[in-house]
Amino acid sequence: MTTVAERIATVLAAHAEEVFGLMGNGNAYLIDAMYRLTDLRFTPVRHEAATVASADAYHRTTRRLAVATATYGAGFTNAVTSLAEAAMSRTPLVLVVGDAPTTGPRPWDIDQVVVAEACGAPTVVVTADSPGRDTASAVELAWRRRGPVVLAIPYDLPAARTPEPEGGFPISRPAPPAPDREQVETAAALLREARRPVILAGRGALEARETLADLADRLGAITVATAPARGMFAGRPLDAGVCGGFSSERTAAYLGRADVVLAVGAGLNQFTMGFGRLFPPEAAIIQVDLLDAPTHPQVTRFLRADAALAADAILASMRAAQGSAPATTWSGLDPQEVAGAQSDRERGSELAADGLLDPRALARVLDESLPEQRLIVSDGGHFIGWANTYFDVPGPDSITLVGTQFQSIGLGFSSAPGAALAANERGAMLAVVTGDGGGLMALADLDSTVRAADRATIVVFNDAAYTAEVTQYGALGLDERPMRIEQNDFARFGEAVGAHGVVVRSHADLEEWAEWARSGEPGAWLLDCRISGSIIAPYQLEIMANLQRQAAGR
Repeated sequence: MTTVAERIATVLAAHAEEVFGLMGNGNAYLIDAMYRLTDLRFTPVRHEAATVASADAYHRTTRRLAVATATYGAGFTNAVTSLAEAAMSRTPLVLVVGDAPTTGPRPWDIDQVVVAEACGAPTVVVTADSPGRDTASAVELAWRRRGPVVLAIPYDLPAARTPEPEGGFPISRPAPPAPDREQVETAAALLREARRPVILAGRGALEARETLADLADRLGAITVATAPARGMFAGRPLDAGVCGGFSSERTAAYLGRADVVLAVGAGLNQFTMGFGRLFPPEAAIIQVDLLDAPTHPQVTRFLRADAALAADAILASMRAAQGSAPATTWSGLDPQEVAGAQSDRERGSELAADGLLDPRALARVLDESLPEQRLIVSDGGHFIGWANTYFDVPGPDSITLVGTQFQSIGLGFSSAPGAALAANERGAMLAVVTGDGGGLMALADLDSTVRAADRATIVVFNDAAYTAEVTQYGALGLDERPMRIEQNDFARFGEAVGAHGVVVRSHADLEEWAEWARSGEPGAWLLDCRISGSIIAPYQLEIMANLQRQAAGR
């Protein structure tokens, strides 16, 4: 007779390929069953935060089901930050955890169901009578609600025998919602009449990518993407790059003149919308999303629909009304000028006034030496303004920003192992970018990152500070001592886990790494880049300006 753990493992194997986990008392039998009975590939990590963060990054870069596992109690609570991030990012993920025994909680047990619910994740509790059906229900729920689901295994069940009959335990995926025909015609009419149209795509628009590009060409529209969807329209002549805080000044100027914006599969958070100041107040903003309501007060028309179905319908309406009429590009715009907008930024010099590296010039040099095929993992922190504005990406799903939805730092190394598997599959270089603050928080999974990646470049923007806090609160006169960090040698940390470590104080210090990057040889390099904290990222200045406006009541 099959055990509960064995049944869970075999059902998961029917719906997933990868599992990221850390073994403990609550999931030891499950992990053993995965190894013995399935083809699931298990990637061990060193901290429970990385179980969910890696699975989250794996989904974002492959669009496949994310599966993570941790033990009960402290193992579960260690994963809570990354669980909340996955919920806010709408990542279909199953987190399999141990839980209190069926006989009742022990002194060290907590109500994990309540904690998960607070993070936005429902819980399916496994029973001895139906572990296969329970597991399939969790998988189906994760896909249906597009979010994480906790599958909890009571402590006394994994080795117990289940009377549940063998079965395929199929799941059903909900049919994508089709757009309302009248709303489609209204949106198409607005776009036809637009003089300065913009098409904005988020990660939810991937399947509509080609249709949206065709629609943009027909309209002569400028295209932009949210930061996580960067590369969505790479190579299109009228693509202006990123929408929001990571926009260049030239891109922001174009967006500030838009009269109609079609936003597809984009959450339209405060950063994408430039705190409500990016688009003109009179612009018509049409949002297409799977949610039940618009996600920003500036939205004037909302279509609840699948991105691909909505894009197809709008394009068909445009064709029916226009026939083969040529597109009319924004008046006076040179397509070549627009195509260079994303990279039109302050270049900086090698060294800042304090003798430390200028992060802008450093980012340009790194970008030039990274292989064209790259997958970027970015942690959170002030430094996020450098790789996300100066590094090119080859296409969509080539950058992952685990932590930004929950405003967390310290998930860079935690999420990198999941992205590493996608990079390996593509034959791409994994480029992990973190700050010294977030890097220290997640140091345990620097080891996991080096182990998981065939080829990895790990860049630490090291300015011995929590620079976002220094910039924001130091400027208000608060004591900066808690905002400063002792200078750490990350190159030594990298060497301790098998990477080649280099302290970078000049561009010349990058030459040996650049030669390796061009060679195609396997391995990992950690670049401990000693940058100046005096150079403030434009997006951070935008945040500070918004706070000042709020304080002034504007």
